[in-house]
Amino acid sequence: MIKYDLAVIGGGPAGMAAALRARECGVEKIIVLERAETLGGILEQCIHTGFGLHYFKTELSGPEYAARFIELVEDSDIEVKIDTMVLSISDDNVVTAVNKTDGLLEIDATAVILAMGCRERPRGALNIAGTRCAGVLSAGTAQKYVNIDGYMPGKEVVILGSGDIGLIMARRMTLEGAKVKMVCELMPYSSGLTRNIVQCLDDFDIPLKLSTTVIDIHGKERLEGVTIAKVDDNRRPIPGTEEFVPCDTLMLSVGLIPENELSKNMGIEFDPVTNGPVVDELRETSHPGVFACGNVLHVHDLVDFVTKESQIAGEGAAKYILGGKTDKKYVKTKGINGVRYIVPQKIDLANEGDVELYFRVGDVHKNAKIIVTYNGQEIISRKRPRLAPGEMENVVIKNDMLKNFDENGIIEIQVED
Repeated sequence: MIKYDLAVIGGGPAGMAAALRARECGVEKIIVLERAETLGGILEQCIHTGFGLHYFKTELSGPEYAARFIELVEDSDIEVKIDTMVLSISDDNVVTAVNKTDGLLEIDATAVILAMGCRERPRGALNIAGTRCAGVLSAGTAQKYVNIDGYMPGKEVVILGSGDIGLIMARRMTLEGAKVKMVCELMPYSSGLTRNIVQCLDDFDIPLKLSTTVIDIHGKERLEGVTIAKVDDNRRPIPGTEEFVPCDTLMLSVGLIPENELSKNMGIEFDPVTNGPVVDELRETSHPGVFACGNVLHVHDLVDFVTKESQIAGEGAAKYILGGKTDKKYVKTKGINGVRYIVPQKIDLANEGDVELYFRVGDVHKNAKIIVTYNGQEIISRKRPRLAPGEMENVVIKNDMLKNFDENGIIEIQVED
């Protein structure tokens, strides 16, 4: 068994940023475990631009954004093991992993940072009728085929779901010569960023059909077409609105799921909305010394926010390692009246700085107001011209406010039209 101060599970943008910040804060013995053959995570296949506008103040592609952090990690004394699968994390933070070079590894870590990212929701979760023919795949898988492997999944494409990966792949497939017939979205609004709707669909005259879903898949060996239909307010197909669309490829962009199998096996407390761990302002989970950041915590729309959050987790882990365990008294956060969730879910009253609360709304709102209350009393009010589920919002709780809060008090955020 090898002793480390900090073990970081995942070598994507979250894991690298967390490890680097922990090192800056004085943590000496750090190891990053990554199951892929390279660092960088999902960014390696995201060759489009739009990354880094907030963090680096310049427009980068995914690999360029990742490369900046990979270079920093390689220039540091942080140990990295790629092609390494983590099997479990014990109650006393012993990480068991395996790779073909070292065999079975046991790492005794003072603190652990979870940064495993997320995975796509598969076809099996959608209950779409039809055959199991070739040509039905997730948008992320199609992205890997096109951008990394150099394969075209098909020529006539229908995309189900208007998540950002689906929107980006609509443009990518068009640029590669395919015909993207439409993007169908079950909800009455898109779940992607506004800029992606404009740049990926509007600029290429690709229709976005809202309140529409795929109800049947046709084809024996290869996909021959899909049947789409309008849905009602309960998201059920409306009889008489069915339409057959010939195509050889159906891409699914129907949501991302935090990769939390390790976390669940540890018995960590989960948020039922985010499907990620419940954390405090330093991103510490209910398990002492275990922190979470990035898409394993909640799905982000911008990698810049992932980096910022992961640096918070890195600082939190450093405080835990260098300062030891402390008793914490929390005030809780809760989203109501249009706010689906808030991260962090609790704040330590002894926190020394301001705390930024990230949240998502459940519907599109125009000319709305965000109201923050503490135990029912309004403390912050902000006007927003537009709120959408696909774009994360934030408010800052000043430290001066926090000092006046009590243990088990509740900070609530709501939307007022």
